[in-house]
Amino acid sequence: MSEDGRRRHYGGFYGLEELPATGRPRLAVFGNCQAEALRVALDTADVLDTVRMPPVHELEEADLPHLDRLLGWVDVLVAQSVADGYRGMPLGTDQVAARLRAGARVVAVPNYFFTGLYPEQVLVRHPDVEDPPVVPYHDVRRLARAAGWDGPWEAPAALVRELAADSLAELERRERAQESLCISDVVRAAGAEAGRTVDHPGNEVLLALARRVLEEVVPGSGAAVQDPGRVLLASVSTPLSSSVLEALDLRGEPREGWLVEGEAVADDEVGAAHREFYARHPRVVEVGMEKKEDLLRRWGWRP
Repeated sequence: MSEDGRRRHYGGFYGLEELPATGRPRLAVFGNCQAEALRVALDTADVLDTVRMPPVHELEEADLPHLDRLLGWVDVLVAQSVADGYRGMPLGTDQVAARLRAGARVVAVPNYFFTGLYPEQVLVRHPDVEDPPVVPYHDVRRLARAAGWDGPWEAPAALVRELAADSLAELERRERAQESLCISDVVRAAGAEAGRTVDHPGNEVLLALARRVLEEVVPGSGAAVQDPGRVLLASVSTPLSSSVLEALDLRGEPREGWLVEGEAVADDEVGAAHREFYARHPRVVEVGMEKKEDLLRRWGWRP
């Protein structure tokens, strides 16, 4: 998307369109890529005025005046947890909340991150490294092979169950620490439909969270969130192993390949691109192994 196209896409945020003024509660959602999907889900109830805004990882210094203009408009800021000084700017949730107009409030929502369905999928975040090509997710087994390790491709069933329980417990812990609305119970109930990647929740989770936000913002209104008729976070869909489904005793269809922006991509194609990437960027492998060595040893991998 060109810069002009991007600004038109976020026209209300950039002042290219008038901010809504219908008398309904005014709301924006602040956070990562999950934020816009949640806003779309909330919009289906047709009882709020909402404005599309860029995800926090796309905001630049030049966007701060536009953000402050939006903060002067909203009645409710639905916000995921963002650390103070994020990317060197005053974009922490607490910093942003402090700039809201008088009378406006924050509804805290959790950042969905659940590895239970995809125990092999990891993110490697470090100033020294960049995301791999094709999909921005690493397979911990491919990192290990690039580092000269070897081990079983399929995770032991007991480890799959342990990792899923640990990941759900961590989500619950963060909900308590952040005093946010809860989605961990929905993640547990959604089973194989909980998410399409480790950080992209499925519709069942997003719609349930939207219902809880709506009850916070307009309690007792009788308004209902509707299924939008499409997958809300559809940019990437991860292969889903039958062995993981069996280990977790979940119903669902395994997926052998990826969907990337609606196009089928074979896992072998992703693997080949990532092997080439690791050969050119050994620091990525080094950092990834530093972060995930314990997981790999529990999996049964060794140098």
